[in-house]
Amino acid sequence: MTADPLPYPLRLTGTGIVLREWRPDDLDDLVGLLDEPEIARWTPMPSPFDADAGRAYLKRAQQGRANGSRIQLAITTDGGRPVGEVLLFAVNPELREAELGYLIGRPFRRRGLASGALSMLSGYACHTLRLRRLLLRIDPANVASTAVARRCGYWLTGEPPIHQEGPYGPTTLDTWEYVDGRSGTRQERLRNVAARRYGRRT
Repeated sequence: MTADPLPYPLRLTGTGIVLREWRPDDLDDLVGLLDEPEIARWTPMPSPFDADAGRAYLKRAQQGRANGSRIQLAITTDGGRPVGEVLLFAVNPELREAELGYLIGRPFRRRGLASGALSMLSGYACHTLRLRRLLLRIDPANVASTAVARRCGYWLTGEPPIHQEGPYGPTTLDTWEYVDGRSGTRQERLRNVAARRYGRRT
């Protein structure tokens, strides 16, 4: 795998779920999704999340997609109204890994949309982008999100918690991983990368 820009535009379709690019006319729906205490509690989103924050968010999303640094897609049931978001970013081409994230608006939870969207993007990342290891960073108190991670085949790595500042104060995030084929630990892949870089065999 090379450090080529991530594909844009992108549309992924599964059973009852369509992942599509964000559009300027999604602003009102985006604000409705993200201006919610539960979202602010678990993410570094600004709170309150108003129209100005929404326009800035959509602008950053468009820039990240256009320059190929991330995949950031609206979760929909039919290609229309967004009900959440799923994203892939921080790609490391040498280790063949990246980080993912997801959120669902309050009215649309408990319908399997988060696990469906995460499974779709995870599958695309492994089978099309040929990534080997996918990461999630989740506050352990966010039981709904950890349940989604488990349903999608992710498991805790045991790596040290990551500290994050949010609108409601500091939180700690556990690292979850999905390893395609579960072939080799991250430490083994790091050693192999170093060996290739310096011309040694492991």
